[in-house]
Amino acid sequence: MTKRTKLLSILSLLLVGLMIMPMTTFATQKTDYEQIPLYLEGKEIISGEALLIDSITYVPLRRLSENARDCKITYNDNTKTATVSYNGSVITVTTGKKYISVNGRYFYGIGEVKNINGSLYVPIRPLAKALGLDVEWNAQTRSVNLIKEKWTVEDAESYYNADELYWLSRIIEAESGGEILEGKIAVGNVVLNRVASKQYPNTIYGVIFDFKHGIQFTPAYTGTIYNKPSQESIIAAKMCLEGYEIIPDVLFFFNPRIATSSWISQNRPFAMRIGLHDFYY
Repeated sequence: MTKRTKLLSILSLLLVGLMIMPMTTFATQKTDYEQIPLYLEGKEIISGEALLIDSITYVPLRRLSENARDCKITYNDNTKTATVSYNGSVITVTTGKKYISVNGRYFYGIGEVKNINGSLYVPIRPLAKALGLDVEWNAQTRSVNLIKEKWTVEDAESYYNADELYWLSRIIEAESGGEILEGKIAVGNVVLNRVASKQYPNTIYGVIFDFKHGIQFTPAYTGTIYNKPSQESIIAAKMCLEGYEIIPDVLFFFNPRIATSSWISQNRPFAMRIGLHDFYY
């Protein structure tokens, strides 16, 4: 074989490899999925399409929605957002987001909404809640059964207390505006855990402006608490008010890089670090 022929053979093999790479990559990813049987009130509705990915059960949005409810589904390719409308409720699902919205409320899904082989896959629990379904996990058969409920999701205006949302979204923005979503939720968790504790005032406003034992939240002293919150800070506040917790029972956080006191780290049990903040019990 001449050098020229040998070179052409190598280039041909490389070209073939590039052509098949997407299919090979998808097939490799596919082996990391565990297929989960999905039932609706005992009847299997999705065979081989519900997937367990990183300990989260994902379901195809369209297949589940159309099987569970009489609904209309539209898709905006520019925003990568699907809209599911049924019985007066409007659900929006966006690729890459860790939450879905329904009637202005936000349900946290932990895992991101994924586009798998052209179909939107959503963590099952927030989607089931949005569709008015209860989720039953059978550990023995490793399957999911969904039960239809008669209730629909209450809209945001009637569900959230406007005063609580106002102050919670502002303290989240002031303390963690530049943090990832989980960091924002964790800050909101601290505020709400203090509200629930007998050691602190029993309102969000009271906790934020609690100066009984010194300044608790610097933004309440500097005035940045009054800055307008970003959309993500409002979403994080809503998810906190829905009851979602990143770290249960946390009562303290601080940024060790700029803190002027080390009292928290010396006196409270460490929970975890998220972004620039350390969280403590």
